[in-house]
Amino acid sequence: MKYPARPATTPPQLPEWDPAWSRIVEAPTSDGTHAFHVLDTLPALRAAGVEPAGTILALHGNPTWSYLWRRLARATVDAARSGGRAWRLIAPDQLEMGFSERLAHPEMPTPKSAQLRRISDRITDFDAVVTTLLAEVADSAAPNGGSSDHPIVTIGHDWGGVLSLGWAARNTDLVSAAISLNTAVHQPEDSPLPAPLRATLAGPMLPTATVLTDWFLRVTLSLGDLDAETRAAFAAPYANAEDRWAIGNFVADIPVDGNHPSDPELQRIGRDIAAFDKPALLVWGPKDPVFLERYLRDLRQRLPQADVHRFETASHLVSEDHDVAGLVLDWLGAQFDTDSAAKNSVSASGPGSTAEADSAPGTDPAPIRAVTAILDSRRDDEAIASVDFAQNPAQQITWRHLWHVTTSIAGGLLDLGVKPGDRVSMLVAPGNNLTAALYACLKIGAVAVVADAGLGPKGMTRAVTSADPQWIIGELPGLALARAFGWPGRRISVTPLGPVRSRLFKTETSLTALSKTPHRAELLTPADTDAAAILFTSGSTGPAKGVRYTHADISALAAVLTRAFDVREGTGLVAGFPPFALLGPAIGATSVTPDMSVTKPKTLTASAIADAIIAGRATMVFASPAAYTNVAATASALDDEQKAACARVELVLSAGAPVPLELMDAIAEVFPNASIHSPYGMTEGLLLTDIDRSGVAEADATGGLGVCVGSPIDGVELALAPIDATGDSAEELLEGDAARNRLGEFVVSAAHIKSGYDNLWRTTADSARDDLHGLTWHRTNDIGHIDEAGRVWLEGRLQHVVTTPRGPVGPGGLEALIDTDAEVSRSAVVGIGPDGTQALVAVLDAEGTALAPGMAPLELTARLREQVLDVSGQDLTAVLVAPEFPTDIRHNSKIDRSRLAAWADSVLAGGPVRGRV
Repeated sequence: MKYPARPATTPPQLPEWDPAWSRIVEAPTSDGTHAFHVLDTLPALRAAGVEPAGTILALHGNPTWSYLWRRLARATVDAARSGGRAWRLIAPDQLEMGFSERLAHPEMPTPKSAQLRRISDRITDFDAVVTTLLAEVADSAAPNGGSSDHPIVTIGHDWGGVLSLGWAARNTDLVSAAISLNTAVHQPEDSPLPAPLRATLAGPMLPTATVLTDWFLRVTLSLGDLDAETRAAFAAPYANAEDRWAIGNFVADIPVDGNHPSDPELQRIGRDIAAFDKPALLVWGPKDPVFLERYLRDLRQRLPQADVHRFETASHLVSEDHDVAGLVLDWLGAQFDTDSAAKNSVSASGPGSTAEADSAPGTDPAPIRAVTAILDSRRDDEAIASVDFAQNPAQQITWRHLWHVTTSIAGGLLDLGVKPGDRVSMLVAPGNNLTAALYACLKIGAVAVVADAGLGPKGMTRAVTSADPQWIIGELPGLALARAFGWPGRRISVTPLGPVRSRLFKTETSLTALSKTPHRAELLTPADTDAAAILFTSGSTGPAKGVRYTHADISALAAVLTRAFDVREGTGLVAGFPPFALLGPAIGATSVTPDMSVTKPKTLTASAIADAIIAGRATMVFASPAAYTNVAATASALDDEQKAACARVELVLSAGAPVPLELMDAIAEVFPNASIHSPYGMTEGLLLTDIDRSGVAEADATGGLGVCVGSPIDGVELALAPIDATGDSAEELLEGDAARNRLGEFVVSAAHIKSGYDNLWRTTADSARDDLHGLTWHRTNDIGHIDEAGRVWLEGRLQHVVTTPRGPVGPGGLEALIDTDAEVSRSAVVGIGPDGTQALVAVLDAEGTALAPGMAPLELTARLREQVLDVSGQDLTAVLVAPEFPTDIRHNSKIDRSRLAAWADSVLAGGPVRGRV
């Protein structure tokens, strides 16, 4: 069968495509002059009266075409029309792809065919097209070489990613920065090709799957959230076998091993990319079955300066699933627009990453104390440092023992090959083993990755994979998960496993063995700005995010705990809340881990917490509201010794969710002499505001809307971003009287908040985009209001704002009101319908009540409607009772309102009441 030549053409009318972008460009390539269809926004910019101030050179992969960049084209033109930097986008269809020229071929493509267009040819083609187009305007608006006034940036996807990166690396005199979406540079010899490629390359499958049929095309287009019209647009240039010859060509030219004709060129490209030192951005869809995590890992090693943004729910066609165009423009603005670039520099370093870590705003910076300083100073102290009730029997260790064990493990890790900056996933339950592993890593500058088991296997897999640790330290359950789900990292067990299980779980040694390592004369001291930990959020509002903390951030957090709650060296601390179980050695407290399941806070009993208090001579207790609820419920089982121990407790802290006054009163019965506090915070900032029992009672008496969490603690600055009618928070920040009694998003600044999100460049930049008073801020995503007394009232999360015809509503405020009704145990307020005209619906939890799932009783509904109308002026459209409430595992309190809203919408439309919520 022969494949005839055909000239280049322009596309027909397609969705989201502007015909003004299309042009045919003749360019001299390695085998003569050829015609390319090119997406070029220069005419559109000039029609708008704008000259380009930067150029983006985009290259698609296989089997897409320049249609892939249509949204980037639209975004760049719209931004230019709005007064932003005018980026010209040049995106050629590769030769014989899209609507570019087709060459004549006498036979099917095969890997060693002389007629294949090789990787080297494609880079030459790209160079020819962009050189031709850049030369058109070299003497007017755009220089032929990139500069700060007119930067030239490459972007590519799939094979267009590696080709564009290779071209950029060979043209650093022109190129100012490079961006790549899912792509690959190197195929490890010890790893098989991804399954879809293996299937396509298998013998006669190559021509059948790629040319004779549209199988390869259809499979690729299934790897993204595409509607039928969009799939048809991508497939438009590949209607028959003659059009698809280059798809087979591309697949046949994949270097599967060192014997492939294109392997030398790909190796050269890889070396060139590793020498590229300009700014870079890697955008990744982790659900891609072809470009797997190992390819991202390789790219990050070659481009260590690269920013990374992962869209956790995206697959191969990441730009079809998410707003990649917006991300690209934001990143380019941070690199090349002076104000944004300066601000990005601040947000990248993050609050608390300099010597101001222990200082309140307006004070002289205090020196930063190393996280391990107190542990090191107590190296000869025989006092109890930690008690672990997870061990049977409970295990006590002294400060001297803890120092020696952590120092030995640190040296053993270095001997094993752990380097400063290496990431170590901690698959160990809170207790002495986790403390030893964590502080050993802190001593040598390794970065601890902590994703608690409450995320479940799927959530933990996503978290660990995104953090991409080089090492795993795990107990058997964690090692079993790592083996089952293929988590990255060399393995270290906690205790020796024996030869059979060591081979099964691929462990190289154990903490027990490492703890016997002779001490080194000296350990390298990590810098304050070095990363110390990646702590994952609960995942209650989407995929769990890794929150990056530096050594200075953790030191600042320890200082805040000491300053705000008078926690001194020698204090006994019972930590039933995992994040604070790890701070004991940093603050010099005797830490006691009670007998409970970390994934089930309700398993903490009054007897267990009392035994922990006795063992650690504790005067301070820290747990979650769910844990305290069960402690109060089981208090009748306490004996006289346990009751006396509880009576010695001076401070009770609860975190993870606000604590209602009823629970505080119940806690006070267990700890009659304690000051009971409920500090508000999040993984990104663990201590931000504080309120005590009397403060809760005083706030409740005001009848305020929402849950009062008190006032900012010493060292925390608070501002408010008002929420508009669309449910978005404003760019302007309000403080003082201007922020009083307005619904808005809380924005905080403090030395101990996060330095950033891991592998989420845009999320980091967006959360830290404010620069009020020259401080670095964090947008919390929590909403509410600040009352006349300066107290913070929580009313929910930004994404849960209900936009009714009467204005935006924070659901948490109405929920707090509804929850006061005697028939209600827990509620969630959701919006049903289009934004701006949403109906307000209250969903009640049937658990623990006499309510039956379905529509709430008429009398209850009428009563709640009247309450809501009186307090907020809003109409409650319906009141439903759900059979269960979907909540997170870590706190057992954060409600998944999105799922409840979908359930409520279905029920109101006549769907089943008892379906899965």
